[in-house]
Amino acid sequence: MTAPQPLHLAVALDTVGWHPAAATGPDAPGGEIFGLAHWTALVEEAERGLLDFVTLEDPPKRPTGHVEHRLDSVLVAAAAAARTEHIGLVPSIVVDHAQPTNVARAVATLDHLSSGRAGWRTPVTPARPIVIADIFTPEVQTPMAELFERAADLVRVVRALWDGIGDEKALRDLAAPGRFAPADPEPHGSFTEIEPLGGAAGDWITIDSPALAPRAPQGHPLVFTLAHITLPYRYGARSADVVSVTPHSTEEARATVEEVRSEQEAAGRADEKVHVFGDLVVFLDSTPGKAAERKARLDEAHGSEYTSDAHIAVGTPAEVADLLQEWQEAGLSGYRLRPGALPHDLHAITRELVPELQARGAFRTAYEAGTLRGLLGLPVPPAPDAL
Repeated sequence: MTAPQPLHLAVALDTVGWHPAAATGPDAPGGEIFGLAHWTALVEEAERGLLDFVTLEDPPKRPTGHVEHRLDSVLVAAAAAARTEHIGLVPSIVVDHAQPTNVARAVATLDHLSSGRAGWRTPVTPARPIVIADIFTPEVQTPMAELFERAADLVRVVRALWDGIGDEKALRDLAAPGRFAPADPEPHGSFTEIEPLGGAAGDWITIDSPALAPRAPQGHPLVFTLAHITLPYRYGARSADVVSVTPHSTEEARATVEEVRSEQEAAGRADEKVHVFGDLVVFLDSTPGKAAERKARLDEAHGSEYTSDAHIAVGTPAEVADLLQEWQEAGLSGYRLRPGALPHDLHAITRELVPELQARGAFRTAYEAGTLRGLLGLPVPPAPDAL
């Protein structure tokens, strides 16, 4: 029997932690959460633990840990790039109204500043809150499908811009008519004479767009997405390099991986490497029962039991390591861990969980590549003129 490949690990950093009452913890960071030292210390700690990458959350309309405000995640990632050498940096840019040229330039710039360690998390935000009971109704599925179609178009155009494709017609043909550029009935006509279709003129790709950064060190920086059901699975299988999913059992993990792989094949990417990670919220302590007690105190401060879209893993490093390896056998190649409270659970990941996995031969003992794609075993896409 072939031994499983070492796991990949990432952490999702969001202000003071993922529990809504994380700010009330005894070692919770104070007002310095909007300062450079707070963020660089977190990313440096993740790098000390040899993690593959961090995602920097920038979620609209979702207060976390009683913190309502957010810094710009791309700028935070750029600052962290100057203080780190190996770990990947994956800020969030919401795709709903993003302009392809702006996204392409920002993420490529981060890739240059970090010497090839940049990525892009691609969250979408429905116009109205979704009631879970209604999620599979046509009234929800139809606009959701349009959201993910737009996201797929955006990623396709951004990848073309990273490849240096600047021809307006070629870029326009990559997306739905009117999506990012006006539909042009006269290919040689003036763009200024065309009526807007499908969005504000500011969303168009235009020939006088700001100059893009040179081709990024990774060619295409990493594209990451979080997915819960079929539509985002399909989008991730078509567009992303890492699709992180939210199973709550080994059986769910196996079924979800199979669905993503099926969507990947349908998208014509069966021969490409696409990682399927699992998202987990973690509360970790080396003393048995202590993590559960700590979560219970945070629940009491919050006024109700904390629940999440992702499975909540509460226990010792050994117990959580058992879970990670069990779900790896179901097909997951890595995990994005959400620390319940910062900095405690981040330190527990890097200083206790990682050594536990290393002792089992399940995680690296040194960084083995200089770029994020290299760490994840993803090839650098060739430039168009090299094809």
